[in-house]
Order: sequence, then C-alpha cells, then structure tokens
Amino acid sequence: MAAMVAALRRPVAHFRSRTRAWTRGTRCAADAAGAGQQSFDLLVIGGGSGGLACAKEAGQQSFDLLVIGGGSGGLACAKEAAQLGRKVAVADYVEPSPQGTRWGLGGTCVNVGCIPKKLMHQAALLGDMIKDADHYGWEVAQPIQHNWKKMAEAVQNHVKSLNWGHRVQLQDRKVKYFNIKASFVNEHTVCGVDKGGKATLLSADHIVIATGGRPRYPTQIKGALEYGITSDDIFWLKESPGKTLVVGASYVALECAGFLTGIGLDTTVMMRSIPLRGFDQQMSSLVTDHMESHGTRFLKGCVPSLIKKLPTGQLQVTWKDQASGKEDTGTFDTVLWAIGRVPETRNLNLEKAGVNVNPENQKIVVDAQEATSVPHIFAIGDVAEGRPELTPTAIKAGKLLAQRLFGKSSTLMDYSNVPTTVFTPLEYGCVGLSEEEAVALHGQEHVEVYHAYYKPLEFTVTGRDASQCYIKMVCLREAPQLVLGLHFLGPNAGEVTQGFALGIKCGASYAQVMQTVGIHPTCSEEVVKLHISKRSGLEPTVTGC
Repeated sequence: MAAMVAALRRPVAHFRSRTRAWTRGTRCAADAAGAGQQSFDLLVIGGGSGGLACAKEAGQQSFDLLVIGGGSGGLACAKEAAQLGRKVAVADYVEPSPQGTRWGLGGTCVNVGCIPKKLMHQAALLGDMIKDADHYGWEVAQPIQHNWKKMAEAVQNHVKSLNWGHRVQLQDRKVKYFNIKASFVNEHTVCGVDKGGKATLLSADHIVIATGGRPRYPTQIKGALEYGITSDDIFWLKESPGKTLVVGASYVALECAGFLTGIGLDTTVMMRSIPLRGFDQQMSSLVTDHMESHGTRFLKGCVPSLIKKLPTGQLQVTWKDQASGKEDTGTFDTVLWAIGRVPETRNLNLEKAGVNVNPENQKIVVDAQEATSVPHIFAIGDVAEGRPELTPTAIKAGKLLAQRLFGKSSTLMDYSNVPTTVFTPLEYGCVGLSEEEAVALHGQEHVEVYHAYYKPLEFTVTGRDASQCYIKMVCLREAPQLVLGLHFLGPNAGEVTQGFALGIKCGASYAQVMQTVGIHPTCSEEVVKLHISKRSGLEPTVTGC
C-alpha cells in the first residue's frame, strides 16, 4: 500500500473540505502558526499516489496549472493558461518588509517597482518643467513647493486600483486566487498557509514558480535592518523621507536618488564601486555626471559600517573611504538600501520537489523551456537563473510558457536584444550589447562605434544644460555593419529605445539605420544622423535644431 492513512474521529464520508494533510517527514509550514496539540479530520502519512489520492478526496484541490507568485510574470502565465481553457490557480503572499510595509496583488512592478517609480520620476520631471515654464511665457508663482503626502497618496491610490484590477481579471478568467504562503510538499503538491495560520493543500499537473525577489539588506552592518528602508518601503511612506542617503549604485539606487533630488530633497548616493554594473560604463558615467551636476551628492568608493539612531530621531551613518581608509560620519533622516536583490526561494522547500538552485545566489536553474530540474515544474522572471530582471520579459516568458503547455505552441522566449530604460533624471535607454560586451565578444578591431552629443530642441529656449545628452551605436566593423547595441541618454529615452529595438531585433545594419528618415524635430532623429566613428578620433559634434 502506497500510504498508510489514519482516519480520526469521523467517518470518511463526513470529512470537511478544509482537511489538512501531511506527507512523510513534512509538516506544512503552517505548524509554525500555533503551538500545542493539533487535531485533524484526516492524516496522510506518505506521499505516494494512494495517499495523495486520499488527500484529494478529503478536500485537496487540484489544478492543471498552479502558479506560485502573483507578480507580472506569474499573472500573465495564469491568465493565458485560463484563456486556453485550463483549470488554474495562483498562490500569492507578500511577507511584510522589515519596516512593516505590505501591499496587494501584482508583485514588485505594480506595488514597489516600475509603476510607483515611474510616477514619482514624473513628479520630479514636472518640477523641472515648472521651472522651464517661465521661459515659455507661463507666469508661475514662486517659490514652488512639493507636497510629498499628496503625491504619495495619489500614487498609492493608483497602485491599489491596479491591485483590485488584477483580482477582477483573475475572477473574470475563473482563475482561483489563494492569498497563501506556499511551499512544496512534493513535486506535485504545495501547502499554503494564510495569515490566520490556516493550511490549504493544492496539487497540479504543472507548477510555475514566479516568486520574484526582494531587496537585500546588509545585515552585517549594525543598525541596517533596524533603521534602514528599501524600495519596498519608499513608495509607501506617508511622510517625506527628508534628507536621504541612498546606499548602492544600481538602477534602483540612481532612480530613487534622482526623483528624491528632483522633488527638492537633500539626497546623497554612496557608491562602493561602479555605477550601473552590467550597463555600458561610458553611459553610466554620464548618468551620474548629470545627476551630480543637478544636485545629487555622491560619496564614491565608500562603504557604510554603522547606523545609529540619535535622540533627535535622525540617523547617524559612519562610513569608510576605501581608498584612504579614513572614516567619516553624516546625519540623515532616511537611509535607503539599494544594494541588489535576492530571489524568493528560501521558504519554498524546493528540495521537497527536487528543484535545483544555484547555491551561490539561490536562483532556480532553468533551461530554454523555463523548465527546472523537475520537468513539470517551471520558473520564470527574477527567480530564474540567467534571466533579465525585467517585468516585460517575465510577462512574455509567462505567456509563451502557457502557450507551450496548453496551446500546442513551440515558441521559446528570446532573451536577446531586450530593451530597457533607467529612469534617472536624464533617462538612459539601451538595447543590445554595451561597448564593453561587444569588444569582449568580437574583439576591439572588429567593433565600430558611432556617436554624437545632441541638444534637444526643448532645452534651447530654457538654456538647459545638454552636455550629457549623448547617443552611441555599437556595430560590427565588417559590412554590412550589423548593429550590436544602441545607447541613448536624454529625454523620453524609453520611447526612443522601444522603437529602435524592433529594428535591432530584426537584424538592422548601420546602413539601414542611416537610410531611415527621421521625424523632425525630435531627439529620436539624432539616432539616424550618427556619422562620426570613435575610431576616427574626431570629436562628436553637438547636433540638434
């Protein structure tokens, strides 16, 4: 017999649908929710087909597809599978941040990432536009004041509307939503615990892990966890963060520092090494140069060692300059950690299902099909090893996975030439290879870089500084000079880059880009006018209207 089943207190016919079950050696994480003796209508000992069948009969719910994680990728996969006529469930649970911040369905992007970030970036841009308005004839009362509370409330209300929208979409597509913290019992079954400690068993033919990641805390630094916040908190603050120290040089760090400076807050960025690791370093330097020249302070080559709360409520930060070895201190109202992210895999009990992770970063190892070491368990988005940590790639990967599983498709996700934009005050959009990557891959002698500085027309009347507005196109030197990468620094970089990404995805050459007619007068047209090669040694001219 595959499993030994002990029925307690009642005949099987009267078992409630809320029956809890355990497989050998595994107590669902729910047992931590309370202490003392626990009683059950049914106890299953053993994870064989007989025991699982019995558990299912007693109330375990089964699905064609179970998605663990209610972020962009997971929701896209679930909704696509449901539209293909499958029985689908989503299990999602947000563990509050160390500071107690919590949010609803939709994942990082909706709640504490792309959406609130872009809206607060827009708030900062509007501040600059108001300053420009006088040059265009608008008489704006001075001084201009920004109201954090009003902005935060508007942004948070929009995010909550998106939370509700996702709930409605799941309901409309008959996707069963469970607000539970799920962990594996075996390769086909998970046990989820809700906030009240109630356990639910779910089984599925296919399981997709789309749990994403959370910000990393430098727990080795005293005071970091107690007094610091992360991107999980900044967008949900009721009051202004005030004078802020942003620790890190990731795109999250620079984007947050950018909009904080833009709305008038005293902001400092502490960088251990290089900015925007993984991006083109010439472009990255221009990004930080622009930020520095527009009010953001930078502490370069420094690492924090202690955070102490003062009687005033402010935070005293001690740091060390790595070059000189000198220690220094500063006082801030808020310390925001933006030093990377960690995948949400540690509490999934992946070993119970036989799912392999990279021991160095705890990300799930996947193949081109998004499959893990267990053929019917998949991982998409930030939690998967070697995948871009970007919302659109997770969404597309999720949809394509559902179509392969249930729609007779064989199309794989193509992770090459994925465009993205860093929403710093002067936006940086890119697609394809950086100059460093192109040289490493093809050799310096086989790479040609065309570049130019330019001045947006909008900057002319106001006399705005355009010294960091820059474009470069990285190409193969040999004909037909295939475009390997495009890098654009300037206004509306995301909109510009998205358009050119299609051409690069289709294998555009430098000649084809040059044959393209620009739209006048725009920043985009400067891309199709690039004619000076770095190799020539000529200084790029400043183009524009």
